[in-house]
Amino acid sequence: MEKLKHAIQMGTLTLAPGAALAPMAGVTDTTMRILCAQHGASCTVSEMVSAKALTFGDKKSPRLMAGGGGSAPYGIQLFGAEPQSMGEAAAMTAGGKYHVPFDFLDINMGCPAPKITGSGAGSALLKDPQLAGQVAQAVVKNAGAYPVTAKLRIGWDMDTLTGVEVAKRCEDAGICMLTVHGRTRQEMYNPGIHEEEIAKIKAAVRIPVLANGDVTSAEGALALLRATECDGVAVGRGAMGNPWLFGQIRAALMGQEIPAPPSLNQRFATLRKHIYDMCEDKGERVAMQQARTHAAWYMHGLRGAASLRRECCSMVHFTDLDKVIEHAWALQE
Repeated sequence: MEKLKHAIQMGTLTLAPGAALAPMAGVTDTTMRILCAQHGASCTVSEMVSAKALTFGDKKSPRLMAGGGGSAPYGIQLFGAEPQSMGEAAAMTAGGKYHVPFDFLDINMGCPAPKITGSGAGSALLKDPQLAGQVAQAVVKNAGAYPVTAKLRIGWDMDTLTGVEVAKRCEDAGICMLTVHGRTRQEMYNPGIHEEEIAKIKAAVRIPVLANGDVTSAEGALALLRATECDGVAVGRGAMGNPWLFGQIRAALMGQEIPAPPSLNQRFATLRKHIYDMCEDKGERVAMQQARTHAAWYMHGLRGAASLRRECCSMVHFTDLDKVIEHAWALQE
C-alpha cells in the first residue's frame, strides 16, 4: 500500500501523520480529546470558547479550555466577530491567565449554529472576508509564540463562496494551517460535501489545509485527500462512537494494513470507560446528560440500534449505562 502523506508542519508544531479531531461543541470535551489522542488523532481542539465571555471574566468558559488534549498537540478554539475582543482573548490565553496548557489557538469561522452566526461569529464571518481577515490578524498578533489555525466552510451559501478569499486573508494574517469543511453555512450538514471547493481553497494558499466533512472510514479519508490534494483530514462526527477511526486512518496514510474494526467487547469496554471518565471529570449529573449522545453513537450498526439509542437517551445514572450495555449484548446473541 502506497504511503500518501507525511507529517504536517504547523508553525512550530509538527503533526504526526493521521487525522485531526475537529472541534465540536458539546462533544470534544477533555475525555473525548484524550480518548481520540490515545487512538491516534494527530491533534485535538477544544469546544469553542467565546472570546467576549473571556474578556468579561466569565467563570464557565475557562472550564472548556482545561484538560488538554492527551498525547496529541492541543488547540483552544476561540469564536467571536470583533477583532478587539478576539485579540484580547488571545492575549489573555497566550499570557497564561487561565493556567491552561495548550499548543495552539484556533479561530472558529465555520460554526453554522444560529446562536453563533446571529452575532456575526462562526460561519457568518464568511459573509465579510475583510472582517474575517481582521479577526485573524488580531488573534495572530496577540498569540505570542503560539501557532494560530482557523476552521472555516467553503462559503455562506452557494452564491457566496468566499472560502478562497477568506483563506487567503487568513494566510496573509499569519494563520499557519486551515481546516475546511466542504459545505456552506446554508447547507449545515447536508447534502454531501463539495470536494472541488475544498480543492480550490487548497490550491489558493501555501499553508497546510485539512479537508473536513463526511469522513467515516480510512478509505473515505484517502479518497478525500486524492480529490482535494489537501495535506490531511479532520474528523468530526465520524469519530463519535468510533475513536478507532483515527488509528485506521493513520495506518492508511502510512501505507500500513488498516486495523480491523473493534470487537463487541472492545466497543462496550471503551464506551464504559468513556462515560466513566466523563463522570469523574464533570460529576455524574452533568456527565450523564451529555453521555446520552455519546452512548447512542456507540450503538450505531448494532442489532436493535434504534431501541438501544432510545434507552441511551433516558440514562440518568452511570448504572443505567450498564443496563443498556447488558441489553445490547443480549440483542447481539
